[in-house]
Parts: sequence; structure tokens; C-alpha cells
Amino acid sequence: MKKLVTALTLVAFAMVSTPTVATASVAKGQKIYKKKMRKYCGFSGVRFAREHTQDEWEEIYEDGEFKAETKRLCPKLNIKKIKKSWWDSVYEFTYEYGTGGSHVPKC
Repeated sequence: MKKLVTALTLVAFAMVSTPTVATASVAKGQKIYKKKMRKYCGFSGVRFAREHTQDEWEEIYEDGEFKAETKRLCPKLNIKKIKKSWWDSVYEFTYEYGTGGSHVPKC
């Protein structure tokens, strides 16, 4: 019985301590790009994501340059119109569909 309680406690702790980035979603990022960014970028989500490899997107994101790179690729986009909470999902989308990935987005 004591082992069962310990196991359940560990499972509950693991669920509570899940990182915030886990709430980001590829599908949500794709939807945000399609509805809020595409017309300002002037090209599809496929072209946007394939501007870099997955490793390059990861490095850009980790270096805190993701917004700046998005602005470079989409100069007409008003970065302030993209909610702070959306950026993780947009990153997940670009990483998933970046060059080197096997998926192709529908946008």
C-alpha cells in the first residue's frame, strides 16, 4: 500500500511540475500564423518555417532572437499585435515544420 501511495504521489508531482512550454502547441502556432501573420508576411507558413532548419530555429529561440527574426522575415508585421502568450506556439510551429522536419503544414 505504501508503494502505491508513493507512486501516485510521484505521478501527481510530475503532472503539476510540467513546464509552461508544454502548453505551446504546433496546431495553435499554425493557426496563429495563418490568421494573424500570413497576410503581413506575404507567404505561406511552409515558406516561413522552411527559412531555417529545425536546429537554427531552436538556436534563434534559445538566444531570445525569435521575435527579431520573425520581424526580419516579415517586415510589415506589427510584432506588438502578436500576444506574448502566442510566441511559444509560433515557435513550436516553426520548429516542427522547419527544414529537416518531415511534416508539411497546411497554410
